[in-house]
Amino acid sequence: MGQEHWLTSPAHLGRKPLAKTSWMVKASRPQKYKVREYNRCKTCGRSRAYMRKFGMCRICFRENALKGMIPGVVKSSW
Repeated sequence: MGQEHWLTSPAHLGRKPLAKTSWMVKASRPQKYKVREYNRCKTCGRSRAYMRKFGMCRICFRENALKGMIPGVVKSSW
């Protein structure tokens, strides 16, 4: 049939988070000032190397792209 969406895949759900749980909870709470808000990876909670377009960090992006879970993303070679 069709491919699974990368956010609902079993491989994504079984991944161990890279960030501490307290940091992920802190980031999800509403901030007093909008400037204090920052993005975290939806998969592992990592705050660095975040890609807005996909909502995940570079590590999770690479893993999901290689598995073919992100539609339209292919490995490039030159």
